[in-house]
Amino acid sequence: MAFLPRVLRPSMLALSLALALPALAADKIRIEKEADIPRFAYTITEPLEKVVRDKATFAQAMTKIRADMESVLSQYDIADKASQRAYLSSLMQLDFLSGNYDAALAGVEKIRALEEKPADKLMSGLRVRAMVAAAKETGGINTPAYFDAVSKAIRAELESYPFAVISNDVKRFKAGSETIGEGVILGNVRDVLQATLDKTGALSSDLAPGLIGARFALETTLPLKQTLVSTYTAYLEKNKVEKTDIWAARDVVLSPTAKYKAVNVSVWDSGVDTQLFPKNLLTDAKGKPVLIAYDIASRPDTGELFHIPAALQPKLPEMLLRTKGFSDLQSNIDSPEASDVKRFMSTLKPEEFKPTIEQLGLTGNYVHGTHVAGITVAGNPFARLAVARLSFDYKLQPDPCPSMEMSLRTAKSYQAYADFFKRNKVRVVNMSWGGSVKDVEEGLEKCGIGKTTAERQKTARALFEVEKAGLTKAFASAPGVLFITAAGNSNSDSSFGEFIPSSIVLPNLLTTGAVDKAGDEASFTSYGSTVAVHANGYQVVSYLPGGSRVALSGTSMASPNVANLAAKLLAVKPSLKPTEVIAIIRETAEPSVDGRRKLINPSKALQRVM
Repeated sequence: MAFLPRVLRPSMLALSLALALPALAADKIRIEKEADIPRFAYTITEPLEKVVRDKATFAQAMTKIRADMESVLSQYDIADKASQRAYLSSLMQLDFLSGNYDAALAGVEKIRALEEKPADKLMSGLRVRAMVAAAKETGGINTPAYFDAVSKAIRAELESYPFAVISNDVKRFKAGSETIGEGVILGNVRDVLQATLDKTGALSSDLAPGLIGARFALETTLPLKQTLVSTYTAYLEKNKVEKTDIWAARDVVLSPTAKYKAVNVSVWDSGVDTQLFPKNLLTDAKGKPVLIAYDIASRPDTGELFHIPAALQPKLPEMLLRTKGFSDLQSNIDSPEASDVKRFMSTLKPEEFKPTIEQLGLTGNYVHGTHVAGITVAGNPFARLAVARLSFDYKLQPDPCPSMEMSLRTAKSYQAYADFFKRNKVRVVNMSWGGSVKDVEEGLEKCGIGKTTAERQKTARALFEVEKAGLTKAFASAPGVLFITAAGNSNSDSSFGEFIPSSIVLPNLLTTGAVDKAGDEASFTSYGSTVAVHANGYQVVSYLPGGSRVALSGTSMASPNVANLAAKLLAVKPSLKPTEVIAIIRETAEPSVDGRRKLINPSKALQRVM
């Protein structure tokens, strides 16, 4: 594929913050799409590691960056609140780093006022509020007294909130604190930001905020590491309350003796270990699993699983254990695998960052499709799985780089997939992936393609439109196939970001957001006008290649829960059309109290057709 799929992007790569805007004004220029936010370029002659380490060098480099952010704030009305929050976050960090604590605190409150999810409305800016209070109380930062004051302030605020609302966020904060290390921070500066600057001669305003995030982490997060870990740990130990699982009561397992019909489904993803699903496979005349595959350059390929380079094959067991370790950290489970991940990430050297992060990305791609497949066919002995494998880039620098030649091949491959689905009478396709025009633009910058930001912007738009048109046409050419996709994990409006497939509007396409086992909105889930329903996407247990079972989170896990329901509806009533299946799923979904979520109800949906 020609773009880096944000749905699959590992969280440890997100060291830089996105950008955003404050209050509206009548004379501001309205921006309706993320790709239309103004871009700037910065020529930085000092090594970027020096920029983030040295206070004076950093301050000098930030002068123009800050001025451009403030100019955007004053001139533009950006429709997306997530984009607004990100700009404000960068400015807030700059204020704190310069010792302007009152301005930092004011920035935190502006961000908080723009939050949309229940937990975020409470937790947004928690640590910075505590840091500002501690700095004012003790007269400085990073002293024993300051650490104690930060811990006290965080504990007091946490205790004032309902545990059920904030528990997932606290677990996430704890896991992030346990795995942060200087090697991760500086490795990103060296292998992503500096590598890009060396190719282009300038750093765009899309990547430059990564410098702010890096210095903020070095100056404020790392010194507080043990304080934060112990504070969050104590809070979670004190509040050992499990959320109620609403999904067990809603689930329906179809009896294999029932007189239902086989329904062909496909997981269009990074590959599936078909040996794990012997009774759920769609096979050809020779008894082999039905398969279509394309490689990273959008050329026809073979093999049902994402390829692991020969040099890394011996490390695969260790890589899979680390997948479990990250999962256990997110669930606040104290396991040997979690302990290994904490030690490994915390002690990572900057020069080890690139191979480590790329291995984690590779592992994520290797396991992703199988995990999704396990969710898609669970409890449905009538599901027959066809494997549609595509390939995602896991490199810090795109490989191959975006090009019109590859975008044309990608668009052509989309039609080949659609023809494969029609040829094999597939009724439901799950797609837990996506990308945007900004992803293409970032890929061009990292590859050093384009002399200016404006040139890259124009090129990215051309490449993206080719792929979007190809994907939309492929969907439309298969009106009898129901395509179900993930909203994305960027906590933003998928339509504003122009994510595909999730922003595409067609009668046979359904987009899914993620909640947890209690139905509370996941912190990562994207949203927007095309997100029709929500399903469990937080720590969902399914298979990894080889057969082990691990809990993973993402809208990637929510989407196959909806595909699972759709396939069951079609097994019970094969005459249903995609539009009718969508209508049943939407009509039986139950809105949350705040109206932001529409939780699927498999039991009610199936009652409609049984």
